Formats: sequence, structure tokens, C-alpha cells
Amino acid sequence: MYKAVVFFDLDGTLFDNEKNVSDENVAAIKELRKNNILPVISTGRNIFEIQYVIDATGINSLVSANGSYVQYEGKKLKAEQIDNKVIEDILAFAKEQGDVISFYNNKEFALTAENDMTKVNYRLLRLTPHVDPEFYKHNEVNFLNVFNYDKDKLYQDKFKGQLSLVRNNPRCLDTMKWGVSKQTGIQALMKKLDLGDVPSYAFGDQMNDLQMFAEVKFPIAMGNGVPEAKEKATYVTKSNINGGIVNGLRHYGLIK
Repeated sequence: MYKAVVFFDLDGTLFDNEKNVSDENVAAIKELRKNNILPVISTGRNIFEIQYVIDATGINSLVSANGSYVQYEGKKLKAEQIDNKVIEDILAFAKEQGDVISFYNNKEFALTAENDMTKVNYRLLRLTPHVDPEFYKHNEVNFLNVFNYDKDKLYQDKFKGQLSLVRNNPRCLDTMKWGVSKQTGIQALMKKLDLGDVPSYAFGDQMNDLQMFAEVKFPIAMGNGVPEAKEKATYVTKSNINGGIVNGLRHYGLIK
């Protein structure tokens, strides 16, 4: 039985500003393991996007795609699938808005089209996209991104009861099956591993971390986090580039 479990968001949290995990954070994760504490990546990203992080940290337990795909030590625990009819509905609506959509599963992704927004987004994520508007017809889709700057409420109202949408960065909305979030992904992992009585911690910085914060006993907001995350936190640590992970773990006595 683990002594505790710690969930780590990536962008703005475990990552530095160049999307890498610092040597300091890698060492902290190794110390967690020595202390019989389970580290878990909890991210809006999909697994294929972060293999280099898995390799660097050794963490192979993940709540990915905002809870849409969950695995423990490399083995699938849970995978959501968005129904093709729902996908076609949001594709039609996005076309009316002039918005691009990307389709994801744990292995690959594709775009309905490219524009300046998608080019910036995927350059920052170090990904090379390809365009395939019919990707969903011949691949399982766990997760979508809808590219726009300010249409959160428009899409949330339109697809209430079908899809959950939350802004992950200024350019796109993370889009999951209705009710799916980092929180439901964490619930699935904790239940499968029978960790209900184990102390739980989570580090995050953005709006898509708020439901994760609601699920764990000790939510920890990064110093660079949004005000809403800091309000929900039991502790606000330093920023992602100023030792925030190590500082937070030490604050709770999880590492020395």
C-alpha cells in the first residue's frame, strides 16, 4: 500500500517554461518513490504527446486528456470514447463558427484544418499535426480541442449534457465527454487501486485543474497559477521555474 499519491499537472507546473522537467523535479520524483509515494501525471495532454516526460521521470501512471484516458504503470484502466454523432454535431457547429477542431486518442491526433492558431499551438507543444477531417470515422476519439479565443460559453451552452469544455490555453478548449474531467480520472484510478484512504495531493495552475483540486485532500497551486486555483489550494507554492514542486513537496513532508 502506498503512503500517499501525488498528482502532477504538466504545463506551468511540473514543466519549466521550455516544456521540460528539470533535474530538480526528476530527483524529487525519485525520492517520492523511495518513500513509497505514488507519483501520477494528471494532464490535459494525451499520452503520445508526453513520452519524453514518461522517459525522463519514470512516471507511467497517468490521468491524461483531462481524465479521458487513465493508465496505471503503463496499463489502461479507463478510456472514454466520444460518440461519432456528437462529433459530427460539434464539427457542424464549429464550421459555422469558422473554428478548427483536433481529434485525439492516446496514440495520435489529427486536425480538421490548419490556421494560425493551430500552427502556434502545436509549435509550442512540439508536435507536427496532419489534417484529416474524417479521422473520427476510422479511429477511436477520446478527446477534442476546439480552437478559438473567446467562445467558451457559446460551446458550453450548445453542448451541455453532451460534452464538457474547459479552456486549457488561450487558443483552445479541451473537450471531453460530458462529466469527464481530471477529477473523474482520479476517481477511477483511486478506486481501481483501492487508494481511498491514502492521503492525496495535487499540483496545478490552471482552470482545468480545479476539479482535480476538488478531489484530493491537499491541492497545491503554483505561484504562477490563475487566481481561481490559488483560492482553492490548501497551499500556494513557488512558481514552476522557481522550485515550486520541490517546495510544495517539502512543505508537506513528502521529501526532505
